[in-house]
Amino acid sequence: MSIIATVAVLLIAALHVYILVLEMFLWTGPKARASFGTTAEFASATKALAANQGLYNGFLAAGLVWGAVSSDPVGFQAKLFFLACVAVAGAYGAATASRKILFVQTVPAVIALALVLAAH
Repeated sequence: MSIIATVAVLLIAALHVYILVLEMFLWTGPKARASFGTTAEFASATKALAANQGLYNGFLAAGLVWGAVSSDPVGFQAKLFFLACVAVAGAYGAATASRKILFVQTVPAVIALALVLAAH
């Protein structure tokens, strides 16, 4: 169970690295615009804001990797904290931006959180 939980945490981290890349580097391109449902004009006007969001996603990814590679109790605590952060951020995003975020971010984080707790 521990390996499955760690893999789940690392997959969530990889998702947030992908979001970082979309928001920081590809925001005005067609892939990011399609992913986030934005127009070229909106993407151009919000490029700096999106890069800031991308940076925060990078911090989440870094924390999840830190938790995955650290021994307990620090590893366990970091995984709990950063998965909870992902879940809360996803819930807020689903409530304020797009319901899709609930299924892309919150649900996987809650599943990974359950796996981490079950493995502990």
